[in-house]
Amino acid sequence: MYKSPSNNNELDHLISLLSKIPGLGPRSARRAALQLIKKKDSLMRPLAGALSDVAENVHPCVTCGNLDVENPCHICESAKRDRSIVCVIEDVSDLWALERAGSFRGLYHVIGGTLSALDGVGPDDLNIKALIERASDPDLNEVIIATNATVDGQTTAHYITEQIKGFDITVTRLAHGVPIGGELDYLDDGTLTTALNARRPF
Repeated sequence: MYKSPSNNNELDHLISLLSKIPGLGPRSARRAALQLIKKKDSLMRPLAGALSDVAENVHPCVTCGNLDVENPCHICESAKRDRSIVCVIEDVSDLWALERAGSFRGLYHVIGGTLSALDGVGPDDLNIKALIERASDPDLNEVIIATNATVDGQTTAHYITEQIKGFDITVTRLAHGVPIGGELDYLDDGTLTTALNARRPF
């Protein structure tokens, strides 16, 4: 819980809000607030303007769940994308990671998390119904399930597979195993087991 270092309500409020950002605890939030104050004209005011613009203009795509100023987003509307493949991901950050890699030219579907009995997250809490509707598109040939290799991610992947297996499409899963440049001695048992089970001819 954030504890005020001063009697300045405005500053305390800023630090309190910053500390709620994932990856920023109270101490990091205080440092960030100090930097913003020291650089009001070059950092704080431009940041405030950017935050206001994003809050006003950026929205989830009605088709895939991506964040964009366009709706549908620029990826869904692009004529250069392969519309026969949809990659299912947990969050927009995963979409950004795949786009950064530049190796996927299909479409996306952001489900907004994973199924989790412990956290009370069920199918109705995720963007899965819209995915099932997209699966009926005759132009769609393949759905790549790219949820994370966690227990909840695997559970979600199996659930989605069951929901769309009645459609005439191929369902694939991202490969998991030894990363490029990885050394076996530093890998966990689960990664090694998965890599062995997913081995293929050399």
